[in-house]
Amino acid sequence: MNNFNFYSPTFFVFGKERENEAGKYVKRFGGTNVLIHFGGGSVVKSGLLDRVKASLTAENIRFTELGGVQPNPRSGLVYEGIGISKREKIDFILAVGGGSVIDSAKAIAIGALYDGDFWDFYTGKNIEKALPVATILTISAAGSEGSTGSVITHENGMLKRAANGDALRPVFSVLNPELTCTLPNYQTACGATDMMAHVMERYFTNTKDVEITDRLCEGVLLTIIKETPKALADSSDYESRANIMWAGMVAHNDICGVGRDQDWSSHNMEHELSGLYDVAHGAGLAVMFPAWMKYVMHHDIQRFAQFAVRVWGCEMDFQNPENTARQGIEKMEQFFASIGMPVRFSELGAKAEDIPTLVKTMGLGKNTLGSFVKLTEEDVRKIYELAV
Repeated sequence: MNNFNFYSPTFFVFGKERENEAGKYVKRFGGTNVLIHFGGGSVVKSGLLDRVKASLTAENIRFTELGGVQPNPRSGLVYEGIGISKREKIDFILAVGGGSVIDSAKAIAIGALYDGDFWDFYTGKNIEKALPVATILTISAAGSEGSTGSVITHENGMLKRAANGDALRPVFSVLNPELTCTLPNYQTACGATDMMAHVMERYFTNTKDVEITDRLCEGVLLTIIKETPKALADSSDYESRANIMWAGMVAHNDICGVGRDQDWSSHNMEHELSGLYDVAHGAGLAVMFPAWMKYVMHHDIQRFAQFAVRVWGCEMDFQNPENTARQGIEKMEQFFASIGMPVRFSELGAKAEDIPTLVKTMGLGKNTLGSFVKLTEEDVRKIYELAV
């Protein structure tokens, strides 16, 4: 196990109707003038936004609203939010929505305290400070409610890039599983796939003797695999949605990743897909992760065989562990298909002839991608081809 530091200060407020307490926690964490950031009409139509505003008013907290966040959140709205925050002297960002809203809120939080272009932080600049961000989660998926990360698509070139820093970890997050009960099944399935990918980016590692985090990863994956079909079959199943919601947070606050090298090449390859085609992130990951696995599994066939046995219940073939590894990948693809996820380019609307563009916009050049296996541009091209 590698040396590590682990700092996860987010205060979690979990359970039914806890969004009504938002104002109390904004006040507790120092907010006096809040930007409420949200997405489309569902937050308004459901009455959630009104409940949040009422909780702020009850604590005499000023607020300004900024809606309109899209899936794969765009730079244009971030610039608008930064302008509002500077003009109105905002001191706290409250994100009401899913991962896209939270990622956009984090970007605004960085830019509000920066004289330059917020995009600098999405192209390598270190994040040193940001306005405090809090979340009221409506979609179990991205894990942004407990993570240090944010992903934004810049409309100049539709480049999808990530930024990370401790200053972006939310000060508090309200998690009410009831808020996810009205989601379409497709969004629920995309969210579950995203969570699984967050775990697997950590699971496939070259670091030895990491049994504790292996077992944590496996436990989170098994929970998602068990509970997702239940949630899809009955949208009102609170307990399955509660388990999924907490699994999404645990999958990405890095408790499963400490002390081990992590990969993240599948995420980066998917970012190019969703940047070009504007597909749901989870759907893109359902296509890219199996392709990556098939390409790299011989690097450590025993780890893939372990994944197949412990997560997917395959029988170990000690004479030929590659058989076991392949069965695990097949079972994962079957699971994705069973919950309505695509597993091939064509199901996403992606095209083989666009692969050179996907590789080029990634901008690898002579650099490599990932940690488990360091991928060249040629490797990335071949993985995209495996996904066709």
